[in-house]
Amino acid sequence: MTASPALGAHPPATSDLLRSVFRRHAAGVAVITAAHGSRPVGFTATSLTSVSADPPMISFGIGTGASSWPAVSEAAYVGVHILGEHQQELAATFARSGADRFGAPTSWREGPEGVPVLDGALAWLVCRVVARVPAGDHRLVLAEVVTGDPAGEGRPLLYHQGRFNALRD
Repeated sequence: MTASPALGAHPPATSDLLRSVFRRHAAGVAVITAAHGSRPVGFTATSLTSVSADPPMISFGIGTGASSWPAVSEAAYVGVHILGEHQQELAATFARSGADRFGAPTSWREGPEGVPVLDGALAWLVCRVVARVPAGDHRLVLAEVVTGDPAGEGRPLLYHQGRFNALRD
């Protein structure tokens, strides 16, 4: 057995270290949406997690400095969209600051509970927000699934090494 190096021999915990490590973690890509008055809002997320099967519950993280945070901080319901590899441009649009995320060519409709539902996703859910937990400069949003549709066609979009990627066989 080889001895492990002392903890001090490794870089200290910083936001850069965390980002560098998680660039190596391939993650599925989702878009989270909410209604804010008469205006839809949304953002690209790779922090989506299934939390509980009974009741069906998910979580995602959002920065408190994000343009969508004011809407998500007040929303009773959110939409969760699992993107397919054919939706790289849509993922980039919802990730881009200042973009007209719901303008053409984005195709969407008002869904259950008034939540914006994106067309063409592999799957989508409408969820009732049950908690917003402080987590550093983010909030962890816990939401209970109300309804959804898993019947979209295609393969999942992934995020890895700072880029959107298709799944390889």
